[in-house]
Parts: sequence; structure tokens; C-alpha cells
Amino acid sequence: METLRDILEAAARGVFPPDDGGTTVVPQMSRRDAGVLAFTAHSVVFTDEDPAWVREELRRVDCDPLSASMNPRFLSALMARTGRTAETIDAVLVGSPLPGVPPVRLREIEDRSHPRVRCAGRRRDEVRVWAADGGVLVTGRGIGGRLEVSVEVDEPVRHRGLGRLLVTAARQLATEPVWAQVAPGNARSVRAFQAAGYLPVGAEILLTARQRKMPVCPSE
Repeated sequence: METLRDILEAAARGVFPPDDGGTTVVPQMSRRDAGVLAFTAHSVVFTDEDPAWVREELRRVDCDPLSASMNPRFLSALMARTGRTAETIDAVLVGSPLPGVPPVRLREIEDRSHPRVRCAGRRRDEVRVWAADGGVLVTGRGIGGRLEVSVEVDEPVRHRGLGRLLVTAARQLATEPVWAQVAPGNARSVRAFQAAGYLPVGAEILLTARQRKMPVCPSE
């Protein structure tokens, strides 16, 4: 049986689900992560809910079937059913590992109590954080065990290309594909990732367990 990890590893190689207008439903790979991935004319719903219920809800959505899995009506039903919440629909990009030395000097933060490490740990496992002059680079295991990256650039040094250097460094530190989730409206970040060689592969919404109070983390 195909797993979420199988689908992601194939997508990183440029092999996508069939563009047949269908939906694949797979179990969650962790209790933390549920959601929807939208590729070209095919969606993947990763949830521990009954696949029959998922397909029935998708049929009830009054819209183009190709858009049903990302339609607010379906997502609202899925969140109500699972008791989860969501922030935004992200563009998903992936970059292959690169040889060479990172183009910016990095210092790894080994203090596990550091605020950036603790915040990243809410969403990812095996978190590693590096500080640069004017920015921070974070990697960790996220959806389906994939290696994910996020960066933070200080306001005084923005618009100078540091974000692009940091996400390039992530590819040089990695020995496997590196994934990024970026809000489509954050054009500056989208362009930084694309300039660093990351390729768009689809869209994604992550459903997370509701918490009484979410800690405020630096922007990613």
C-alpha cells in the first residue's frame, strides 16, 4: 500500500500522482500531522479518518472536482470531524541537495531551550537551528518524515539576498531533498526559494491539533 512518504519521495524526484482528477487517501504518518496535498489534477488527503467519509464529503462539494479537496467547505468539514485547525494553504517547493560549502557563515545553536528551537519543535522533529549574521536557518522532520526548511531574516538586512543564501545553505547541509512550505502571498520568500533552485510541486494545508494557547514564534 502506498504511503505518504512514498508519494513525497516520488514527487521529490519529479514523479507525481496521475493527473486523473482523483484523490488518494492515506493514513497519517504521525498523530501530529494531518492535511491535504494538491498536485496537478490529483489530491492526497492524509488522515486517519475513514476514507469512505472523505470521498463522500468531496462529492458533496459544489465546485470543480479538481478543486474540491482545497475547497473551504471540505476543509471545514475535515477540521470539524478531526477537531483540528489550520493556518493557511501553502505553496510547496523542494530542492535537491547541493555540493559545496554554504555561501554564508553559520553557527549551530545547540541549546535546546533556545526559543527558536522550542518553537520549531512544535511542528517538526529532529530540529536543527543555525544562526547567521542577520538571520536564522531551521531544518527538521515534518510531514511524512520529510526534511523541511524555514528561515528568518532580520528586518534591517532584508532585501539584500540573505534569505536566498540561507535556503541555498540548507541544500548544501542536506544529503536528501529539502522541502519548504511558503504562503503564496509571500512573494519575497517564494522568489528567494526559486532563486535558490527550489521547484514548486503543489499546494498543501496542514491540520494541527487545537491548543488553548499557541506560543508566538518568529516568522518563517
